[in-house]
Amino acid sequence: MSTAFASRASCASQLVVAVAAAVSLLGAQVAQAQTAAATTPAELLAGYAAEAGAPASPARGEKLYRTNFGKEMGWSCASCHTGNPARDGRHDVTEKTIKPLAPAANPARFTDRRQVEFFFKLNCKDVLGRECSAQEKADVLAWLLTQKP
Repeated sequence: MSTAFASRASCASQLVVAVAAAVSLLGAQVAQAQTAAATTPAELLAGYAAEAGAPASPARGEKLYRTNFGKEMGWSCASCHTGNPARDGRHDVTEKTIKPLAPAANPARFTDRRQVEFFFKLNCKDVLGRECSAQEKADVLAWLLTQKP
């Protein structure tokens, strides 16, 4: 075996080991991300309250949920999710049915961190004209957790 061939074979072998290590690391990161995305409403609430540096207030959450913020369409959270978040809602524009927002009525709610963040961002911008703060998220979630079917 020539020295050049042995050197290439050694490089190829090292490359295979490096690629295998990268694939293993990537697989571990994907599994960790999937685990981090799965959550419970209580875990989300604790995270938002910790980020806000203050306990959540269900009373403030209900007030935020019901307040019409006077945007172009005059929306509140209740505009689409109804005054009773333990019941189906209907999107104000598309008229598409929205499953209950209260976790007691819809156990799938607030169990996927990415989806929760996506919808908070989207809906807060539509209703409030800005993103919700961690305190507002904690307050609304604390109130929603008190709502029973």
